[in-house]
Amino acid sequence: MLVGSIEAGGTKFVCAIGDEDYRIQDFTQFPTTTPEETIQMAIDYFKKFDIKALSIASFGPIELRKNSSKYGYITSTPKPNWHDTDFLGEMKKSFNIPIFWTTDVNGSAYGEYVMSTLANEKINSLTYYTIGTGVGAGAISDGKFIGDLGHPEMGHTFLRRHPDDLAFKGICPYHEDCLEGLVAGPTFDARLGKKGKDVPLSDHTWDIMAYYVAQAAIQATLILRPDKIVFGGGVVSESFLVKVRQQFKELLNDYVEVPNLEKYIQMPVVKNNGSATLGNFALAIEELQK
Repeated sequence: MLVGSIEAGGTKFVCAIGDEDYRIQDFTQFPTTTPEETIQMAIDYFKKFDIKALSIASFGPIELRKNSSKYGYITSTPKPNWHDTDFLGEMKKSFNIPIFWTTDVNGSAYGEYVMSTLANEKINSLTYYTIGTGVGAGAISDGKFIGDLGHPEMGHTFLRRHPDDLAFKGICPYHEDCLEGLVAGPTFDARLGKKGKDVPLSDHTWDIMAYYVAQAAIQATLILRPDKIVFGGGVVSESFLVKVRQQFKELLNDYVEVPNLEKYIQMPVVKNNGSATLGNFALAIEELQK
């Protein structure tokens, strides 16, 4: 049995074919251009295979409420040309199969949750942040996604400003200095005029970033109380998470009990940025079994 996965990012689409054991049988990727061109490329790809179900993990914001007339839409995204795109509707025109619809970070969160379960790690909950071009998060509790009115927008929460960063306005077009506006990849260009990959970890900017990311981890800890928090995305490295854990410990000040920080705040278990693809395979299979 084959199922399909679409990890729809603002920069690129990653489409994959998997089996019932979540193993990739085929995949492709292509740039995210216009909705018409990009969605058609995904349709053309999946028509080559006899897939029984599909899961889409998309950039957003998206509409997840099934009672909404815009269920399946990408809604108020700043991505040019994608505002109010009926993504799910276009896929359903071409495929009469079960299709699960969620956010890109929810897909990644579910992939990490499933992988932990397969590794016999006893967890019931997990929060996943991706820090890259933007910042997003997905949260799972008791095996279910959190969010009823819509998906969480934890990348746009507000933070205490670092005393050495008060002059930086932030880059979020909606809130300026929310989490995304302070730690997304493009903030390196805005602060320093160069890419994050060109900034050594000894640069104080990384300490400032860790201060903000640690606050995000504290928010997740105090509000959601997950079994673990995973940070993925292009900005994140294990060396950076060492700084985050140090800041987290200092800021939390032992207020609540958490597991060993090396296990509690960690990089993705699924390698090569494959969390969303694995999560999509699992979600597609579950949708087929309903």
